[in-house]
Amino acid sequence: MTPDPIAAVELAFDRIDAVFRPEIWVTRRFREEALCEAKDVAARLAAGEDLPLAGRVIAVKDNIDVAGLPTTAAAPSYLYRPESDATAVARLRAAGAVVLGKTNLDQFATGLVGTRSPYGAVRNAWDPARISGGSSAGSAVAVALGIADAALGTDTAGSGRVPAALNGIVGVKPTKGLVPLTGVVPACYTLDCVTVFARDLALGRLVADLMSGVDAADPLSRKAGAEMVLPPRPRVAVPTAEHLADMAPGWREAFEAAAASLAASGVEIVEVDIAPLLEAAKMLYGGAFVAERYAAVGAHIEAHRDLIGSELDPTVAAIILAGAMPSAAQWAADTATLARLGGAGRTLLDGCDALLTPTTTCHPTLDEVAADPVGVNSRLGRFTNFANLLDLASLAVPAGFVDGLPFGVMFTGPAFSDRALAELASRLLAPSLELFVVGAHLSGQPLNKELVRAGGTLVRPARTAAAYRLRALATTPPKPGLVRVPAGGESVEGEVWRLPAAGFGTFVAAVPPPMVIGTVELADGGSVPGFLAEPWALEGAEDITAFGGWRNYLASR
Repeated sequence: MTPDPIAAVELAFDRIDAVFRPEIWVTRRFREEALCEAKDVAARLAAGEDLPLAGRVIAVKDNIDVAGLPTTAAAPSYLYRPESDATAVARLRAAGAVVLGKTNLDQFATGLVGTRSPYGAVRNAWDPARISGGSSAGSAVAVALGIADAALGTDTAGSGRVPAALNGIVGVKPTKGLVPLTGVVPACYTLDCVTVFARDLALGRLVADLMSGVDAADPLSRKAGAEMVLPPRPRVAVPTAEHLADMAPGWREAFEAAAASLAASGVEIVEVDIAPLLEAAKMLYGGAFVAERYAAVGAHIEAHRDLIGSELDPTVAAIILAGAMPSAAQWAADTATLARLGGAGRTLLDGCDALLTPTTTCHPTLDEVAADPVGVNSRLGRFTNFANLLDLASLAVPAGFVDGLPFGVMFTGPAFSDRALAELASRLLAPSLELFVVGAHLSGQPLNKELVRAGGTLVRPARTAAAYRLRALATTPPKPGLVRVPAGGESVEGEVWRLPAAGFGTFVAAVPPPMVIGTVELADGGSVPGFLAEPWALEGAEDITAFGGWRNYLASR
């Protein structure tokens, strides 16, 4: 059943207030404006339009145009007001998505850390002392914290994948050119990709597909080539041992566990020396290709040198201004070197359907990045920097936790292998279960952190079938008790959350009486596990069904 667009927007803005992470945003829409658009979407649905993203809310990185909102690329001096949406955004809004706002980023999309912005460092969704990853920092955290269903980023060096790994979500980096760059402030125009963050792989792929298609305004946009078809037993390469050195403690073991899990699904795993690919990765910042960054925004920085250190980040400015130095001869030489390394890499991977690597190498703290901004950034891009240089598709997915923080892996393959990579990733992703909550575990309520700690992510607002009563229980903290009744029942509002199977088991085992987990029938005809109350706890408890839900009851008090 299609989620209610209006309820989805209300829930998203409630979630923004509940998590209070102002550094996620450069510009937010007013709630009333977003609700007005949601009402239009609801009317279009009622008129019979096919809107695959109706009821979905999205966030957009602030180097991608959204009509009515300023674009800054995280540089106040660069601000302009676009008259129209970027092509990617326009296609998603046409499909029913509602934009919540523009998200913070490493300035001019230059960085993998998420701290290079005058609008503040974007803190990690799991540990605020650590980086979110960049440059698409705000977009990734908005999704990880359950504010947005999906978010748009851009990726030149790994900006659509590193933040996904560090925040425990999916990052889809399509083949270059599939998603047009019209209305995108470029970092490196010939290398950039518009990317998608989502908590669910299927939604991430849907958003990427809806954005794809040739746009006459972008000469680099292209149609998808022939899709890769996986054989009955796919063959996936993994790096040899020396290329997995110098990662964070426990990460190599986590990667080996992910590879073993993929092998258990029927995939053949082979070790490959990927040295040529890693050598190509160094050329993104260490070669002449940095000249593309100067071509994009160098003139702006030159004209505003007096703002370096205030509105213009000094690390970003130094990288971009250095792009004026390479000669045409160096560009030609580096282009030839890149072609050689790419050819060597393709030869080594011949016969393999994809390459599996860790998405990144470590999860630094904010202090560690402040102490060594360039060195840390370089380490983060070890496995991501070569993909766009060599015209490869890539997909980052969660692969468990190390010391309580997300760990992620990445599938990389030839151009137009996007759907094959998603098929491989689906073999790896752990099964999950849904849970319906009505009280203290709702977004913004005191016990919601228990759901998040168990790996839970918000799926959608929902209502029960008209067969339940809700009572206020005498518990600490206050909770409601949901009970199914044979007659006189009503529909009660709540939320559906998704938890990994292991997290679901741990969470349910810790539920204290009088709460129990049972089957709850939803208004859309489906049923999911959900919170109910033992009958003895309902005796003498105030019936609050008339309020429609727990939040309304609390507001009345």
